[in-house]
Amino acid sequence: MSEIKIVKGSFILGAIVGDVVGSVYEFNNIKSEDFPLFSENSFFTDDSVMTLAVAQAIMDAAAGQPISFALVDRMQELGNRYPGAGYGGRFRKWLGSADPTPYNSWGNGSAMRVSPAGWVSDSLDAVELLAAETAKVTHNHEEGIRGAVATAGCILLARKGASNDEVRTYAEKCGYVLDFTIEQIRPTYSFTESCQGSVPQAIQAFLESNSFEDAIRKAVSIGGDSDTIAAIAASIAQARYGVPDAIALEVRSRLTLDLLEINNQFRDKYVL
Repeated sequence: MSEIKIVKGSFILGAIVGDVVGSVYEFNNIKSEDFPLFSENSFFTDDSVMTLAVAQAIMDAAAGQPISFALVDRMQELGNRYPGAGYGGRFRKWLGSADPTPYNSWGNGSAMRVSPAGWVSDSLDAVELLAAETAKVTHNHEEGIRGAVATAGCILLARKGASNDEVRTYAEKCGYVLDFTIEQIRPTYSFTESCQGSVPQAIQAFLESNSFEDAIRKAVSIGGDSDTIAAIAASIAQARYGVPDAIALEVRSRLTLDLLEINNQFRDKYVL
């Protein structure tokens, strides 16, 4: 596999791309791979905000703050800075709590925000442990943790040049059965916010892809929670293909300067 070449000025975390592309299709599903990647209404949602909160928390932890405290601090800080980003009801209450505690969620929010954990180490054990920490501050249900761990592990494997068979085997060891194709599930797949109902579908979209853009198109094409499924698929796809400059620059233009700064700081510390 050829080395991924990332242009420093255009780098963007893949999950953010998937989120922005999928944002206009979450409540207006399209059961096709033929759709515009961007429109005037494409925007970042809670998926991007929380991905960058995790990225900032990881950097804070590297500077000495305990990771669990850093995660709570940064997730609450950014979440409350962008209150209209589309958070679920229980998470919104968590954001406003003076004493935020985990609420046993099995939702796919743990997987959509975990991607920075897949970039910070070449050790699978270390990545899995960090991924679990990013989940447990809210999503301490075993399925919530599983979704985060599997996603981050797939990112690491893709970064290290693992084959599709190796990624599939890993996902299955994590507890996901990938006995379907995107074409098979597209007609009947419907909205779910669970990890078990969206993480394996996102991984399968990556496994069937031939490019970064193709992975996103396949993820969006099944419908359901389109921005989150695309965010998960794109976070893995980035590790194999990189993000094309034109797509990265389009997404960067839709982020606020403070969010871009977190992305850039994470890029400089862990990616380039």
